[in-house]
Amino acid sequence: LNGRTICLRNIDVKKIFELIDKYDVTHFGGAPIVLNMITGASESDRKKLKNKVHVLTAGAPPPSIIFKKMKELGFEVMHVYGLTETYGHVTQCAWNDDWNEFDEEKQNEIKARQGVRYPNLEGAAIMDPETMKEVPKDGKTIGEIMLRGNVVMKGYFKDKAATDKAMAGGWFHSGDLAVMHPDGYVKIQDRSKDIIISGGENISSIEIENTLSKHPSVSIAAVVAKPDEKWGEVPCAFIEMVKDKPTTEKELISFCKETLAGFKVPKDGKTIGEIMLRGNVVMKGYFKDKAATDKAMAGGWFHSGDLAVMHP
Repeated sequence: LNGRTICLRNIDVKKIFELIDKYDVTHFGGAPIVLNMITGASESDRKKLKNKVHVLTAGAPPPSIIFKKMKELGFEVMHVYGLTETYGHVTQCAWNDDWNEFDEEKQNEIKARQGVRYPNLEGAAIMDPETMKEVPKDGKTIGEIMLRGNVVMKGYFKDKAATDKAMAGGWFHSGDLAVMHPDGYVKIQDRSKDIIISGGENISSIEIENTLSKHPSVSIAAVVAKPDEKWGEVPCAFIEMVKDKPTTEKELISFCKETLAGFKVPKDGKTIGEIMLRGNVVMKGYFKDKAATDKAMAGGWFHSGDLAVMHP
């Protein structure tokens, strides 16, 4: 067996299509943001594929709509999951033929799952990090993805405290919050640091992003927690629009209300020119800070949060 590996110094969508055509590429890997760039390419940058191209995507949970858009261009996408600490991908959303009977939207929702473990991983489970007990396989109860096996790291270099915390209970704590479906397939709900806690309810930013991404005017969505005096936190959405497809904040919020519970609907929406990326991953920390800053500086004054009276 042999093959050719083609590398790019930067993400150039036109060049990706040119190289696929020139070298008859059969497989490639890219983060969901790269797939989004491919599906958003102009007609002049695209080339019709000669054959089906198989794609592995990882690095962030992909919105389900990306599978539909990629398939329309001739790509077959499989979602895989892993971390640096696990030496790369350790789960895959392996397809079951029984799912071919589902409608396209349901199939794409399944494809967005992180799936089941690879044979080289001893164990993958969703556990309560406090009790180290597995959560019910009901597709609803949230726990943390725990991993173990000989592909998991021994520890962090010269950092015993971080290693002990990450490996507590004999499992590697991924930091990713997820549910386990009855069929044993994992679906990430959020990073533990990105979950939005509003009025005591846990809200998945990924679920809201997935909904927003289905709107024809939305190219990329990033949802973060915004401080709120009443609820503690509320969802705030930052949107990168599709070129020449304008929409309004009101329209996007109404779109979310069609499928999301009321407390999950973004309370604020901001249209920006381009989503901030680092290593092809959305920089949520940047937007979280921006949401807090916009609230603190509303009206051109800094809001201290201290209530007071002014004497004569």
